[in-house]
Amino acid sequence: MQIDILEGLNPAQREAAEHLEGPLLIVAGPGSGKTRVITHRIAYLMKRVGVKPFHIVAVTFTNKAAREIRERLFGKSAKDSASPLLSWEWRDLGITVSTFHAFCASHLRRDGHLIGLDRSFVIYDQEDQQSLIKRAMDEAKIDPKRYPTGAIHSAISQAKSVLLDPAQYAATVKSYYEEIVLRIYERYQGLLTQSNALDFDDLILRTVRLLEQSPEALEKYRSRYIHLMVDEFQDTNVAQYALAKLITGKYRNICVVGDPDQSIYSWRNADIRNILSFQKDYPDAKVVNLGENYRSTRNILEAAKGLITPNKARIQRDLWTSKEAGAPIIVKEAHTEEEEAQMVVEEAERLVKREKLHYADCAVLYRINAQSRALEEACLRFGIPYRLIGGLRFYQRKEVKDIIAYLRVIQNPYDEVSLARIINTPTRAIGQRTLEDATAWARARSLPLYAGLQALVDAQGDGVLNPRAVAALDRFLQLMGGLQGEASKLGAADLLDAVVERTGYRHYLMESSSDRGEEQWENVRELRGQAAEIQEMVGEGGLEAFLEKVALVSDVDILDETKDALTLITLHQAKGLEFPAVFIVGMEEGLLPHARSRDDPAELEEERRLCYVGVTRAQQRLYLFRAFRRQLMGGNMPSIPSRFLQDIPRELIATSTTATSPSLPGMISRPGRSTISAGGPRDGASPGPVPLKAGDRVTHKQFGEGIVVSCVAAGADHEVTVAFRSGAGVKRLLLSFAPLQKAE
Repeated sequence: MQIDILEGLNPAQREAAEHLEGPLLIVAGPGSGKTRVITHRIAYLMKRVGVKPFHIVAVTFTNKAAREIRERLFGKSAKDSASPLLSWEWRDLGITVSTFHAFCASHLRRDGHLIGLDRSFVIYDQEDQQSLIKRAMDEAKIDPKRYPTGAIHSAISQAKSVLLDPAQYAATVKSYYEEIVLRIYERYQGLLTQSNALDFDDLILRTVRLLEQSPEALEKYRSRYIHLMVDEFQDTNVAQYALAKLITGKYRNICVVGDPDQSIYSWRNADIRNILSFQKDYPDAKVVNLGENYRSTRNILEAAKGLITPNKARIQRDLWTSKEAGAPIIVKEAHTEEEEAQMVVEEAERLVKREKLHYADCAVLYRINAQSRALEEACLRFGIPYRLIGGLRFYQRKEVKDIIAYLRVIQNPYDEVSLARIINTPTRAIGQRTLEDATAWARARSLPLYAGLQALVDAQGDGVLNPRAVAALDRFLQLMGGLQGEASKLGAADLLDAVVERTGYRHYLMESSSDRGEEQWENVRELRGQAAEIQEMVGEGGLEAFLEKVALVSDVDILDETKDALTLITLHQAKGLEFPAVFIVGMEEGLLPHARSRDDPAELEEERRLCYVGVTRAQQRLYLFRAFRRQLMGGNMPSIPSRFLQDIPRELIATSTTATSPSLPGMISRPGRSTISAGGPRDGASPGPVPLKAGDRVTHKQFGEGIVVSCVAAGADHEVTVAFRSGAGVKRLLLSFAPLQKAE
């Protein structure tokens, strides 16, 4: 027996669900039940108002979100006992719930012929697109060394996202670089047409063109889709918003659901202006704010509000919860990323053993994938099961395995698995056929592959290989011979540097990896940081020790990801998820916010939104960790605490910022490191204006002269980080107690 469709909705949710005609903007804060509102509104339109399912469309950004809407409406099967809003039979009555791209692809198959599109088109994925762009550059005689394919691909995608085909893009060109992009764009699009193919951006662009150029199709769609709902509206780009406006141009029943404070995908061409300007586009739009948070404790929500308030590009509104205050926010500093990871796993273990949580209730969020390395090693060392979401384990990532394979062949030339991996990576005109023929020749003579390659080159190919292939193999063997000759003279990190430089591996990543090139290079630099630690311990000739360490980590990495496990995930990938306990690591300037945002106010606001998304994933407990020194990407400079920490109300933070705090069991206090209160005095006093700034010269009676690294509020006091020129190094001091004097 079906219950009342609107039963259980709060007043704001009910108001949104009952709105029938005209534009509707639902500003849904984190944990405010937006999916619940969407599904109840659809059910209300269908069952209470009598709108035919055929006239309703809901578009999302992921198949997971679309599947969740369908399951809440109709259940997972005809025998689902979860009390869905509608019976199973309703699902076959024509309602459309899909992603933007699936929606467009289905209609282009059906009506694309109206704009000259063959319905049998194929959809090219990222790798296909990269290959086609390389071919377009080759045909246009444009050097990929000067113009990386990833950057060109990104520029073309950006043009399509704002509805610029090659001819329209030509009218906007103002620089020589844009002229280059145009030449490649024109040829790339020609090759797509020649192949009867569309890329992902084309699916949206061509559907918009279909509605613009075919009155027949426009009327057909407007008559069918009387009610349109767009989920995660803050993530739409210009083309997607244009599509929504075209479809709803007749009845204007457009309902958009989103939160500008959770707009974190500008690098995918998402345009936050869409949701910020919705009321200008639709002056008569009804606006409903979903401000009640059902996910997080009051302390977590207040921390999130303090964090996001400084942003200017947002819709001001109140967020509140009826939940209890809950546990205070934990803010801590570790000495290194390894200690930071240890703090995480030890606290996760405590939550499981003493607080009766499961490992699956805990998630560790970080800004870039390279940060997972220390966390993975800590989990393996302490026997904590984990799952890595959205990527391979660190040592299984292609770029990491490539560099390790080079080092293994330097160490042991007869490692044929590693040899086969690197012989044409980066590409050096040694194709698969050449490798197969050379392998067969060596096998026939009972030679290891590496020795076989040497003998085959000495024999000038022996009739098996042509001169070009022989020359390519000779260059490869000369490269490896030179590196092998220096292996005993160089430390592990210096040898890794030599491999990267002589193989051109960084350029290879940037050329071949689209927008992931920078991320992959960060992983290589992270690996270099590990090699540097071995080099510092053993000096020259530490290759064997380094490879042994890597092999031990890789060999025991056999955890079953279907079991109860700690979740390791980037902040971007965590959007839409929630966990009882959330750890955000790397709360440092240069990481969060990322260094790339330093000089761009808009990017800095997005970094703040990204942190906000991370904080609001937490239901019961929130931990914010940072490292004093971090080897990440090969660096080892003292870090500066993230500016975002200053925006969290101090009364919400009840523990120390250092690893010496008793709140995390198992931490050992280090001599010479001071413990500083994160919240300072609890009397509510204001710390007053910041008396020092980064770069100021100061003197200390004991430590001598130094340079201020940072000065941040700490309750009623200020926490000052100073790099002293004497052997004292970097110290963190409370200003009210430290005998510091500003030097003139």
